[in-house]
Amino acid sequence: MIEQTISLERIEDAVDVFGSLDENIKLIEHELHVAVVNRDGELKVSGEAEDVLHGVKALQGLLSLSARKEAITEQNVRYIINLVLAGNEEHINDIARDVLCVTAKGKPIKAKTLGQKRYVEAIKKNTVTLGVGPAGTGKTYLAVAAAVAAFRDKQVNRIILTRPAVEAGERLGFLPGDLQSKVDPYLRPLYDALFDMLGAETYNKYLERGSIEVAPLAYMRGRTLDDSFIILDEAQNTSREQMKMFLTRLGFGSKIVITGDVTQIDLPGDKVSGLKEAMRVLKDVEDIAICRLGEADVVRHVIVQRIIRAYERDEERRERKDRS
Repeated sequence: MIEQTISLERIEDAVDVFGSLDENIKLIEHELHVAVVNRDGELKVSGEAEDVLHGVKALQGLLSLSARKEAITEQNVRYIINLVLAGNEEHINDIARDVLCVTAKGKPIKAKTLGQKRYVEAIKKNTVTLGVGPAGTGKTYLAVAAAVAAFRDKQVNRIILTRPAVEAGERLGFLPGDLQSKVDPYLRPLYDALFDMLGAETYNKYLERGSIEVAPLAYMRGRTLDDSFIILDEAQNTSREQMKMFLTRLGFGSKIVITGDVTQIDLPGDKVSGLKEAMRVLKDVEDIAICRLGEADVVRHVIVQRIIRAYERDEERRERKDRS
């Protein structure tokens, strides 16, 4: 057993790091098998040598977040623990650093994981970016934040958000109401993200001007989209033909972000996902980035990570069974 000491510059840092009812420290103690005590302006970490080393690195990472006035949550405590255990603690200072966009309520939007950081950087650098990963990795939300940031900076004149209305198929005409009310349920996640970034009043103002357009994928056909930031959400549910049609709408001064989760395809079994096909066909094309987000990039409740992990294990078991 050994003990190491970390000096605290401010007592507030200890309050942030420990969390409500010491929940953050209890998590570190449980996951890294150490004991942590706050005494006389110092954190004392005790345990086996390797565990103490991990514990000190995790605490220093949390202290650096606290010094930058970042909220410390269970999610980023777990993420920092995972970075330390993987030997990637030097990247802790890279997370939650650069502000991508500020919401209508003044909340700064930042990449919270290394995967999200790479995704945001790819969007800024490339004309076309494919963001592929499970639910909760921030694919759509960060893409909308990047679109709003580009629009506010006058890099583009329009934001166009679209997704396939797979469940409705050709039956949209039989639903009650006008076109907007027919497709609204399929576009709701995009509306929610836009409302968060802009506020309802500003969103409606831009919608009336035509600066923002939210429409089903079918209504992209035959158009050329110049000076626009275009987001295709739920792209795993596009057909090969739809994906090609969408990609060829790209005009001058525009940027495209395509998001989707290849584990949640709702197409009929005999149809190839346009997203999976695009990932294969476009992987070596210049100015196109393919970003894969994973379980570690989930920023929802920790149970979401566990659910994703359980489904991945089940899928691996089924594949092994099919091969045998």
